[in-house]
Amino acid sequence: MSKEASFLLKINGLNAGYGKSQVLFDVDLVVKKNEIVALIGPNGAGKSTIIRSIFNLTNVHSGSISFKQKNILNLKTPDLIKQKIIYLNQGKVVFTNLTVYENLSLAGEILFSKEKTQEKITEVLDLFPALKKRKQQLALNLSGGLQQQLALSRALVQEPDLLLLDEPTLGLSPILQKELFEVIVALKKRNISFLMVEQNARSAIAVSDRTYLLENGKIKLEGGKKIIHHPLIKKVYLGGA
Repeated sequence: MSKEASFLLKINGLNAGYGKSQVLFDVDLVVKKNEIVALIGPNGAGKSTIIRSIFNLTNVHSGSISFKQKNILNLKTPDLIKQKIIYLNQGKVVFTNLTVYENLSLAGEILFSKEKTQEKITEVLDLFPALKKRKQQLALNLSGGLQQQLALSRALVQEPDLLLLDEPTLGLSPILQKELFEVIVALKKRNISFLMVEQNARSAIAVSDRTYLLENGKIKLEGGKKIIHHPLIKKVYLGGA
């Protein structure tokens, strides 16, 4: 396998933003197959803009984004989903007026037959026993942690090869954050790759294969788990720990 073929996602020289406002400057980034990659940095650094650019939600001024060696710039949301790229944005993105089961069915039937959707729902609910017990419960009545599990489950029903996560632990207690990270690591074994924006730098580095540090729309640092010992990471993001 060539080096290029090992890249599931490749971003090269990306300059992007919103309207005439530029947020990202010459960003280079890769996600390899079966890899968890984290994006960390201060608020406003451009982390979410990278993910939103992949999902065609920004104005890309120049650069390239390829997935499985195919150009995906300007693909619409349905086409990106068909390419097996799923985006889970900030917050608990569920339909609160629907049951757990209905939420999952709606996500699956966008892509699959009812029969295959049922198979996927069964498979996904086996990963989340607490949700399985509540599959006929309205999402509105779930705890914050369970709503986040449901949001992730909706994404998994669509069989992603690449899952884009924007602040997946936002608003969760430390215990629920730990549980969610454990689920993400377990899902990697199912051949799902992740690009994850996360404010909890220590945990993000711990669960990821590689981490990118962004500041002012530029990649400042990239590395594996040893990046946590870099002076810049320790001083700015870990309080000198």
